[in-house]
Amino acid sequence: MTTRDPAEIRTDLPALLRRLRLFLPAHCLLVGEEDLRPYECDGLTAYRELPLVVCLPETEAQVIDILRTCDDLGVPVVARGAGTGLSGGAMPHAQGVVLSLARFNKILRVDREARLAVVQPGVRNLAVSEAAAPFGLYYAPDPSSQIACTLGGNVAENSGGVHCLKYGLTVHNVLRIRVVSIEGEVFEIGSEALDAPGYDLLALMIGSEGMLGVVTEVTVKLVPKPELAQVVMASFADVAQAGDAVAAIIGAGIIPAGLEMMDKAATAAVEPFVQAGYDMNAEAILLCEADGTPEEVAEEIARVTAVLTAAGAGDIRVSQSEAERLKFWAGRKAAFPAVGRITPDYYCMDGTIPRKRLAEMLSAIAGMERKYGLRCANVFHAGDGNLHPLIMYDAAQPGNWERAEAFGAEILELSVALGGSITGEHGVGVEKINQMCVQYATPELEAFHRVKAAFDERGLLNPGKAVPSLHRCAEYGRMHVHRGELKFPELERF
Repeated sequence: MTTRDPAEIRTDLPALLRRLRLFLPAHCLLVGEEDLRPYECDGLTAYRELPLVVCLPETEAQVIDILRTCDDLGVPVVARGAGTGLSGGAMPHAQGVVLSLARFNKILRVDREARLAVVQPGVRNLAVSEAAAPFGLYYAPDPSSQIACTLGGNVAENSGGVHCLKYGLTVHNVLRIRVVSIEGEVFEIGSEALDAPGYDLLALMIGSEGMLGVVTEVTVKLVPKPELAQVVMASFADVAQAGDAVAAIIGAGIIPAGLEMMDKAATAAVEPFVQAGYDMNAEAILLCEADGTPEEVAEEIARVTAVLTAAGAGDIRVSQSEAERLKFWAGRKAAFPAVGRITPDYYCMDGTIPRKRLAEMLSAIAGMERKYGLRCANVFHAGDGNLHPLIMYDAAQPGNWERAEAFGAEILELSVALGGSITGEHGVGVEKINQMCVQYATPELEAFHRVKAAFDERGLLNPGKAVPSLHRCAEYGRMHVHRGELKFPELERF
C-alpha cells in the first residue's frame, strides 16, 4: 500500500458512524457541530479544523476497535489529550476522527520502593506529583501547563519544563508505555528496569506526535523530593550580559535544577499579574534554582552568586522561604497568560539555540520587531537554550496574523542557522512543518518517512503533521529558502 495525500482523503461518514455505534455508547460519540467545535484546535488557535467525529473511549478495547475501524475504512485518526499543545499537533483532520483519551484519567499504581507510577494517558501532569507526594516523591518534568496538560500529550510531544535542565525531558523520565497500533495491535515498549534489550523504541515513540501509535498507559520514573530548594534571582542591565551569564554558569560546571530568563517586556507583563517581586528596571532577569540537601544548596547558591556577580549582575536576591521560591517561579510560569492580558493575541514560538548565542538571538529578535511592526516578549529555558518568544498581534487586524507567522518562521530559521533546532519541547505539528524543510535535508526526511511507514503504512495516524512531504519542501524551498542559499549570510555555516 502507499500513503495517500491527506488532502485527497474522503470519508464515508454514514458507514463510519454505523461501525462506531456497534461498540461505542452514545455518550462516547460526538457528531453535532456544537459538540465538535471545542475540538477544532489545540492551544495554537490560529490553525483550526472541524473533525467529522470525536470518539471518547472509556476502555482500551474501545480504543482498539476505533483504530481497527478507521484502518479498515481508511479514516484518519488524531489522538488528543487535554488540547494544551502549542504546535497544532492535535488539530483534527477534516475527514477524520479525533480520538480523545480524556476519560483515561486513572493513576493505576504508585510504587514507593521502585520509585515509579503507572498512569493512564489522560492523567494530568501535576496529579502524578500530587499522588506521589505522601511518599516523598514527585514527577520531575513540569511544563508551565502542568495543572492541565496530560501524560499522553507529554509523551507525544516530549514535553519539558523549568526543571528539565537537571532532571531531563519526558523521554528521560518514562520507563514504559503501552501502545495500540493503527491495526489495533497492542504492544509494550520499555520496562520497569533501567534498560531493555534491542533498539530504543521507547525514545522513538516519545516525541513522535501521535504519528506511530496511540498510548494507553505510561510508567513514569519518580524522584525524591529534595530537602531544600532555593532560587537566586539576578537582574541585568543588558540582555547580552544575561545571556553570557547563562553560558558562564554552565561553563563553571554547575547544573542548576532550573535556569530561566525573561526580558524586560516579559517581566513588565508578568509583574502586575503575579506580583512576584521582579526588578522592573532590569533589561533581563535570571532565575536559577539549586536543590538538594541544605549543605549542597548552600554551596551551589554561593557558586552561582559568584558567577553572576562576575558576569555583571546588578541586584541579586535569594529566596528566603518556600513561599518566596514559589512566588519567583509563579511569575515565570504565568508568563503566557500574563502576556495574554496585554494583547488581543500572541504567538508562542519554541526554538533552541546554543547557549552562547542567546545574546545574538535576542538582538536579532529586536530587529525583527522593527521589521514586522510587532512587539515580542521573550522567556527562555535558558539553561538548555530553549527560547519562547511571545509575538504579540491582533488577529482582527488584516495582515497581523500573516506578519506574526512570518516573524515566527524567521526566528525558527535563524535558530537553525545559529546551530540549533526549530523546536525544544512543543513539537512540530502543523506550525513548524515548513521549517522542517530547513532543518533537514532530503535523505533525512526520507528516513523519517520510512520510520512512519513501518508503523503506519497508509499514513492514517495524525496525517499531515511533523514530517513534511518532499514535494512540500521543494515548494517551500522555491518560495523561501532560495534554492539552498544561506538565509543569514552574516552567520558562519554549521
